[in-house]
Amino acid sequence: MSYCRQRETIMTTLDIKTLALPTSWHMDTVQDVAGPLRLVKWDLRDDPPIPAREIDAVVFHHPAGKAGLARLGQLPNLKLVQTQSTGYDGFVEAAGGATVANAYGLHAEATAELALGLILAGQRSLFDFAVDQKAHRWAPKQTPGLVDRTVLIIGAGGIGRAIAERLLPFGVTLLRVGQRAREDDLGVIRSNSELPALLPQADIVVLITPLNDATHHLVNADFLARLPDGALVVNVARGPVVDTDALLAELQSGRLRAALDVVEPEPLPGDHPLWDAPNTLITPHVGGRSEALKPRLSAFLRDQVGRIARGEPLLNIVS
Repeated sequence: MSYCRQRETIMTTLDIKTLALPTSWHMDTVQDVAGPLRLVKWDLRDDPPIPAREIDAVVFHHPAGKAGLARLGQLPNLKLVQTQSTGYDGFVEAAGGATVANAYGLHAEATAELALGLILAGQRSLFDFAVDQKAHRWAPKQTPGLVDRTVLIIGAGGIGRAIAERLLPFGVTLLRVGQRAREDDLGVIRSNSELPALLPQADIVVLITPLNDATHHLVNADFLARLPDGALVVNVARGPVVDTDALLAELQSGRLRAALDVVEPEPLPGDHPLWDAPNTLITPHVGGRSEALKPRLSAFLRDQVGRIARGEPLLNIVS
């Protein structure tokens, strides 16, 4: 099974003797490539099964959440944190100086699939028709559609590219924004500084930018006000990229529409008004959760753990 990956990062060899893995599946996956590494099963939900000082590296278990991140700070000799996600917001700080590597590329195709599904659901009113079906109601209507629409993708990394590749056959005008202006084989990528001028052109905005200080609440009241009436906001990035209150105001007014795989707060409380906002479709942060992930993750972890065991440069270093 192949997987996309970042270039190798040349770095000083990490002297790792003990690697903590979250589940029996992870242990079984890398056992035969671990060489002299000591493997310990630990999902970071509670205290480690061995003295904390003996753990050099951790494959992070995302269900452990913020409590798991806090436990990283209790490992005095931690040298490496390997995430199983593309996003790494919060990890650099929690790792306390240890190297952080992400799972760049593993989730790209699955997340792009969901992004396209959310766009089509919004543009063809599939959610409304599902509600009509449940009510046994035959109610044809004209929908905005996707062909001839302008789609603005904010985020030009691997997932952003995968989304762009899937959108092009639909006959859209594609605008892409990254941290810096450049060109690739798909065309022009504009810089963030051009966003104010691009937003009024966008029928659909797709958010797939990393979460950092610059992108926290990037989508605020001013951003949303620049979008044309009826625009669709699709978030497959991180919830805090969007100011929820600002978006909610636009949704409740009926001016904008949204399809959201990630939200702030997350998980969304049962009594949150976003659930009942008009023209809104919410999925529970499942962008990367397709059946394709497990074999891709297995191949990546075997490669990465083998590199650790052999003292070779690691993949996907982000700090």
